[in-house]
Amino acid sequence: MKDASPLLDARQTAARLPYPALVAEIVRLLGDDSVQVPERLVQPLASGGSLFVMPAMDGRVAITKLITFTPANAGTPRATIQGDVVVFDVASGARWLVLDGPTVTARRTAAVSLLAAQRLAPNPHGPLLIVGAGVQGLAHLEAFAEGLGVTDVVIASRSPASAQALAAHAQTLGLRAQVTQNANAALAECPLAVTCTPAAAVVLETLPRGDGFIAAVGAFTPTMVELGSVLCRHIAETGTVFVDTANALHEAGDLMQAELDVGRFATLADVMRGELARPAGPVLFKSCGWAGWDLAAARTALRADAGQ
Repeated sequence: MKDASPLLDARQTAARLPYPALVAEIVRLLGDDSVQVPERLVQPLASGGSLFVMPAMDGRVAITKLITFTPANAGTPRATIQGDVVVFDVASGARWLVLDGPTVTARRTAAVSLLAAQRLAPNPHGPLLIVGAGVQGLAHLEAFAEGLGVTDVVIASRSPASAQALAAHAQTLGLRAQVTQNANAALAECPLAVTCTPAAAVVLETLPRGDGFIAAVGAFTPTMVELGSVLCRHIAETGTVFVDTANALHEAGDLMQAELDVGRFATLADVMRGELARPAGPVLFKSCGWAGWDLAAARTALRADAGQ
C-alpha cells in the first residue's frame, strides 16, 4: 500500500471505491474461503437508533465497521448512518485505513444490488425506478447508470425536494430523469426498481412486470418493511426470490412479514458459483447487509492505494 493518511473522509473514501472495481472485489470475496464474518452486534440506543459493530476478516485484512443508525434523522440535515470502517493488517495488527462508514455502506450496498442486477435481471436496460431519494438512492442511481448503462430513471420520494434534487443530479450524468408521486404506477413502466427507504412502511405493493427486477435494500430487521406481502408472495410463486446472504433468514423483514420461508431462497454466493441459470419471470433481490461487503470495500480501497 502506498504511504497515505490513514483517515479518509467521504470524498477520499468514494474515490477508492469505483463501482467496477468494487463489484469485481465482491465477486472475488464470494470465492475466497479465508473470509470469516462473525455475527454482527446490534445494540438498541435510547434515542430509538441502533449501534452496529460488524467485524470481518480474511487471511490478510481484518475490519470492523462501527456505525450508528438513527431513523429520526431522516429528513433532517443529520445523516441517518454515521461512523467508520477501521481496516487492520492481520499479520502486524497495524491499522491501515479508516474509511468513512456511510460512504462504504452506500457504495457497497449499491454495488451488491448492481451485481445482482447484472446476473439476474431479465431486462437490465431500464428504465430504473428508485424509491427513496436519500444517500442510497443516489448511490444506486450512479451504480446502475455506470454498471448497466441505464439512461432513464424515475424517482419517487416522500420528500418532493429530495426527489427533484436527485433527478437534477441524474441529468448532470446525462440521464433522462423524471419524478413521480406514484411509485406503484411507475413500476408498470420500469423493469428495474430499487427500494431504498427508511423502511417504516410499504412503498411498493403493486405486482411487477413479468420481466421485472426489484432490489429491496431498506429493510434489515424483522419489523422493517418496504414491499407489500402480496407482491413478495407473487414473485416467490411466479418468479424467483434471492437474498444477499443466509443472514436474511433472521433479517429480511419484507419476506418474513409475507410469511415466506426465507431459508429456501438462493443467496448471491449461490448465484456466483454458477449453480443457477438466469431465472425466468420477475426477480426480487432482498439485501439486508453483511460485514463481508464492507470487507470487500476495504480490500478495494487497499488495492487502490497500492495502485493495483
